[in-house]
Amino acid sequence: MRVFVAGATGAIGKRLIPLLVEAGHQVTGMTRSSYKSEQIRASGATPVVADALDREAVRRAVCGAAPDVIVHELTAIPDKLDIRRFDQVFATTNRLRTEGLDYLLAAAQEAGCRRIVAQSYAGWMYAREGGPVKTEEDRLDPNPPAGIRRTFEALCYLENAVTKLSGMTGVALRYGSFYGPGNTLGSGGAMVNEIRKRRIPIVGSGGGVWSFIHIDDAARATARALEAGPSGIYNIVDDEPAPVSEWLPALAKAVGAKPPWRIPAWLGRLLVGRHGVIMMTEVRGASNAKAKRELAWQPLWPTWRDGFRYGLAEDARTRSRARQSVEQQGRAYLRS
Repeated sequence: MRVFVAGATGAIGKRLIPLLVEAGHQVTGMTRSSYKSEQIRASGATPVVADALDREAVRRAVCGAAPDVIVHELTAIPDKLDIRRFDQVFATTNRLRTEGLDYLLAAAQEAGCRRIVAQSYAGWMYAREGGPVKTEEDRLDPNPPAGIRRTFEALCYLENAVTKLSGMTGVALRYGSFYGPGNTLGSGGAMVNEIRKRRIPIVGSGGGVWSFIHIDDAARATARALEAGPSGIYNIVDDEPAPVSEWLPALAKAVGAKPPWRIPAWLGRLLVGRHGVIMMTEVRGASNAKAKRELAWQPLWPTWRDGFRYGLAEDARTRSRARQSVEQQGRAYLRS
């Protein structure tokens, strides 16, 4: 199968392409920077350089590759986020999720592409009501906080455009918060470094429920979505959504940091804005039941508990040995 990966050197792209090549697919990877072409070539794919916000450049790149499937993983997210300026920081990413998507879809139609898989997000999309864990059928937040509203709207635009295509199957993957090698939540990543310096506190109750996904599990789910599942939205998250008050201290311990500070919500609003406080206190987690069922996918890291302890390192052999240890412990427990 011919696969075109837009955003080939991003967080998902650089983990996804080797999986696709190993599976025998013919992969073209698009990047904006010519100096990253060799990285794509080294992973076994054919590089193409194009600005994702240049309609004609995207058309030439896609039509030249004539893909069966397009994977949209285009983002421009900095390693270190300024939560107070969330929408401003995500401005280019929001354009990639709207304008960039439109250019890809137009090119896909011209090239005769039959399927598109696009990156969305599960982290704070759902309505802050009812139970702590939501499915794809639950409604989205009817009143997203002002500080993240433009980003919310861009994600909604992407999901609607992708899942309502005519003559093409469209899949939107609502990923959980990424962690693992090469990510801000990875060994040496910006967020881990901030946690080591005790600069990320638990705000208020810390009752906001987060869903995580190891970057390699996200890549594996994306690879499955190339062929499996009808048009629709899928939560790509691990098995254990958890409140901030639970996962943040566990992460601090896993990276050798002191426990995080606790601060009241009023102080949190001054530091990270109202939307930042909501992320810490009100957001809901996501269920992965549909992805497991429809994509025949299982996370290798079923819980962030083991993932934070063993899955942050860049070295694949270290992660593999740690995962085997976790699996052995689980089997021993079941036998006891």
